[in-house]
Amino acid sequence: MGITFTHTTLGQRVLFGTGDAVANVATAVGDLDAARVLIIADAFAKELADEIADRLTVVARIDDVVQHVPIERADAAEKIAADADVDAIVSIGGGSATGLAKIVALRTGVPIVAVPTTFAGSEATNVWGLTEGNRKTTGSDDRVLPHTVVYDAALSAGMPAHAAVASGLNAVAHAVDGFWAPRADPINAALGTEGLRALAPGLRALVADGEDIDARERVLYGAYLAAVAFASAGSGMHHKICHVLGGAYGLPHAEMHAVVLPYVVAFNAPAAPEAAARISDVLDGAPAAEGLWQLGRDLGSPVALRDLGFDDADIPEAARLCAEAIPASNPRPVSVAELEALLRAAWAGTPVARTEES
Repeated sequence: MGITFTHTTLGQRVLFGTGDAVANVATAVGDLDAARVLIIADAFAKELADEIADRLTVVARIDDVVQHVPIERADAAEKIAADADVDAIVSIGGGSATGLAKIVALRTGVPIVAVPTTFAGSEATNVWGLTEGNRKTTGSDDRVLPHTVVYDAALSAGMPAHAAVASGLNAVAHAVDGFWAPRADPINAALGTEGLRALAPGLRALVADGEDIDARERVLYGAYLAAVAFASAGSGMHHKICHVLGGAYGLPHAEMHAVVLPYVVAFNAPAAPEAAARISDVLDGAPAAEGLWQLGRDLGSPVALRDLGFDDADIPEAARLCAEAIPASNPRPVSVAELEALLRAAWAGTPVARTEES
């Protein structure tokens, strides 16, 4: 049988250079002919935001962002943008800053220049998310894809080690989930695999030496490739579960992804041997799910959902909510009972090898 697939590559400019963030943002905004800029930055990026503001005509700033984009924050940000008549948004920070900028762009059509300071990957996707009434809604729209991404590996140097690891494993989840997402195809698989080849050793090197700028560049490069694959392939079972947990129970985004991923891979791997082989190859031949679980432990990532504040009493409800969201394209059907078992294992931090044998 011949190869047949339909692939869409999203159009985006990337400026990648360590130490060049301020100059590259000025270039990107200038190329947009923007004269009224809104800066959205998280608290950890204030100094960089100040430096960038000195180079641009900034008419409004938002310095207070939170995870999962609550609708109240989105409405307030949209009003700020409208009142200031902005013609460009510069987002600086992790996925929360990018996420808020995306909602403003979705509602106003104003282009984004994204400056990520973590390995979240949201900047490379056209996926948006919004939380209202403890439920997170996601969607895809090309208006939210940042026009330009400015990558500077030095910007992640201030991240605590645990945050860097969780963010990097979130990027790993983008690559892995893209192997079986609704629009998975050979190009996405190639990008995701190359992303994993950069991420796994890069994260190990970064944990060994937090000052290793080459490792930071490798992780940032891998995170971008993984996010591009994810943007094209769409959200698979893993991300659907995490969207439910994040929106309904307020769990921390990156840490939650780090915990859940091996359990989803343990469930899907028997029905997705090619994907499992790609993951295993990157992890020096270890079985895919077990290898991911061990990678997280080696890196010192969070161990269990209970450690993130998830109450086991919520597991039955969460399983029902997740079941409604799992794509039909998932490699194997999944029942509410199976989702409940998966969530219980993730809640307890049960070793994945033991889970696979059960």
